[in-house]
Amino acid sequence: MCHRRAGRGRFVHLAKGVRLSSLMRPPPHILVVNGIKVRRPVFVLGAPHSGADLLARALKRSPGFHVTMGRTAVAHVVYAFARRPSIMRRKGGGAVRVLRDALAEAWQIIPGACAECPASCREAGAVTGAGPCASPAGIVRFGDANPDLLYSAPVLLQAFPDARFVQLIRDGRDVTADMLADRASMSWSRPGMLSDETEFPNPFLGVNASEHRDKWTTMRPAGKCALRWRSAVRLSAALRQELPRDQLLTLRYEDMAASPGETIAAISGFLETRVSKVALYGTTAPKVGAWRARLRPDDVTLVEKIAKEELTRLGYL
Repeated sequence: MCHRRAGRGRFVHLAKGVRLSSLMRPPPHILVVNGIKVRRPVFVLGAPHSGADLLARALKRSPGFHVTMGRTAVAHVVYAFARRPSIMRRKGGGAVRVLRDALAEAWQIIPGACAECPASCREAGAVTGAGPCASPAGIVRFGDANPDLLYSAPVLLQAFPDARFVQLIRDGRDVTADMLADRASMSWSRPGMLSDETEFPNPFLGVNASEHRDKWTTMRPAGKCALRWRSAVRLSAALRQELPRDQLLTLRYEDMAASPGETIAAISGFLETRVSKVALYGTTAPKVGAWRARLRPDDVTLVEKIAKEELTRLGYL
């Protein structure tokens, strides 16, 4: 075997990879973090404000899990992949190494590591003071729920062929209402986001061709949110076609809100380990159907026009 160090993790080259559909996987590696082999890591995917943070909270508070959310090193890589998908397709496996190294750094449990986490991650892990959110002695599973992780799913699969993915689907109108109220979510909607260097099609912004640039630039914010949601659910549908059932679980936010116990039971069965129910109860989760009171009628019309096919296919129209 050959060994190399990257970031703070150690990778062990084992054997040649195999094909999954059209993806050629690079030689698989075992990532070792804090002396623990990363086996079957869990990645939570979804469009913005689809409930991925709530599910990550449940996983993060479950025995044996170490789940990160929004760590800077991972966010930079994920955002770069989302904005320029061609990076993921370059030969040589560079994208895989970069993402794996970023996760190796994020999963390290050392003094002061949690100080680098955003407030949402610390709150999800009930972290107080300067202490870490987990102890290496009790960890058996790693995971990440970084926003926009969905766009890196192909690279994650190559980096961790045994990974488990859980994706959340939510009504695009509720997603739009929450995005419009979130300054961070709307920061990407500035006209300058579509520069001359932008790649097309651009799943991150939901713009398919360069000739649509001017139309996107002048589009109302609700329409831009609808495009992002539409693109995200299309990526989610593609994953369902690519991945076997034992690697991907798709959940509806509405079902999770109505029956959190049943949702947690489904996740526990899928991951073959106990997931905390308590974390989903008593949270201030966004209400289902709140778009009716929060979106203007003309914004509702615009969202339903842009995403009619997906809203209908998923049973929301």
